[in-house]
Amino acid sequence: MDCYCGSLKTYSNCCQKAHINITEAKTAEQLMRSRYAAFVKADGDYLMESHHPSTRPIKEKASIVKWAKYVEWIKLEVLETTKGTETDTEGTVTFQAYFYEKGKVEIIYEKSAFVKENNTWFYLGLSK
Repeated sequence: MDCYCGSLKTYSNCCQKAHINITEAKTAEQLMRSRYAAFVKADGDYLMESHHPSTRPIKEKASIVKWAKYVEWIKLEVLETTKGTETDTEGTVTFQAYFYEKGKVEIIYEKSAFVKENNTWFYLGLSK
């Protein structure tokens, strides 16, 4: 099965690796792609684990999972990545995520900030 993130790799050779062990996401983009796949799978545990503790929305976990299950995910487009390589400690990824909700296509456009601590990438939130 192709990976949900659109990488053209199989899920088992792509985002599933990070879903099993978050340190397998070696770049900010890999983490962002794994988070998209986690939204498709409505994997709230991974969404929380991959969200930096300083901005982690624990109280919203149930509603995030409910929404992720409710919408129909279409595709992910990565538009730009700045820094976020294996040797960086911060980076940004600009993307568009497409989904159906209430009969129409919606698009999330976001420039996300990521930080790497102790060899683990985390999603911080919207980039400033």
